[in-house]
Amino acid sequence: MNRIVLPNIGPLRGFLALFVVIFHIPELSKSLELPYFSDLSLFHKGEEAVWMFFTLSGFLIIKQLYLEQKKGKVEIKKFYARRILRIYPVYYVVLIFGFTYYHFLLPLFGIDYHLNYSLWEGIAWCVGFLPNVFNVLYAPGAILLVLWSIGIEEQFYLLIAPLARISTSKTFIIGLILFTIVSFILYFLPSFSFLRTYYFIYFYMSFGGLIAVLNVENKIPFLVFKNGIIRIFLYIVFFIYFLTDVFNFSSNVLLHLFSFPLFGLFILNISSEKRFIVNNKVLIYLGTISYGIYMYHMIALNFVLFIVLKSTFLNTLDRVWLILLINISTLVFTIGIAHLSFYYFEKPIINLKKYFK
Repeated sequence: MNRIVLPNIGPLRGFLALFVVIFHIPELSKSLELPYFSDLSLFHKGEEAVWMFFTLSGFLIIKQLYLEQKKGKVEIKKFYARRILRIYPVYYVVLIFGFTYYHFLLPLFGIDYHLNYSLWEGIAWCVGFLPNVFNVLYAPGAILLVLWSIGIEEQFYLLIAPLARISTSKTFIIGLILFTIVSFILYFLPSFSFLRTYYFIYFYMSFGGLIAVLNVENKIPFLVFKNGIIRIFLYIVFFIYFLTDVFNFSSNVLLHLFSFPLFGLFILNISSEKRFIVNNKVLIYLGTISYGIYMYHMIALNFVLFIVLKSTFLNTLDRVWLILLINISTLVFTIGIAHLSFYYFEKPIINLKKYFK
């Protein structure tokens, strides 16, 4: 199976990863009583960026499953092998570092961090595909916080891959439609409040996949906007969504009901682009290492803030300069770790995926 690179997807990944980073920098700085800046709306869009990542994941991976299905059948073992090779090496690096940091390193430096769970209990939750539940129950720390979204994705694909395996093309599409509608409704029903409590937010991925599959079958050509004005309007709405609070709905139902169709339409259109293709090498590079940026940024941020807290000189800096230093240092350190990880750790493992195509 040859890998098809869609236009603009790489830069979009980089864009979203950076939004998650700049969302967490002021949050963690504030919790440590360090100066921070978060007055602009774009500093509050980290959660929305993760929802967008979910939609993009569904768009790409469910499309891959569907194409396999049309060629013959979905080979579940090979699908999961590819997921493990791409996701779990970095996942377990962060997991091991996080537990080591909170259980051993902080006490070594005389820092009191309250832990209300045992090490083995934490490992059981995170190895068992439920880091989202673990985070809500125990608030185990910022480094381990990022693992929740990986858990959500893996839970979803444990459900959806067997569906693709046993379905025909037609029933798979119907299944995705029903799954999206039902999971959205259940998510907001009072009797299913545990879905919101533990962020079982699957409908973004299923809708992204539905859009991709319908596009493969040429069922939604009217949603790939040929009119340049409509397409530009869609792009403007997307950037207004992330850069302002114009679409700040008072109801979570309305917020999600607006968000996941917008994300699906945006991905569908930018991946079908013939004219507005982003070829900026920096943005493409950030997209290439975006998984590492997302996974490692809390480690980088904790390191930077630890240095700031322990440095008498840095604490004498003017507030503005200290905020700039924290933000720039975190971004540089995060990108550096993600770069080294991708090219010297992840890439050799990713190359093994060719044996499971």
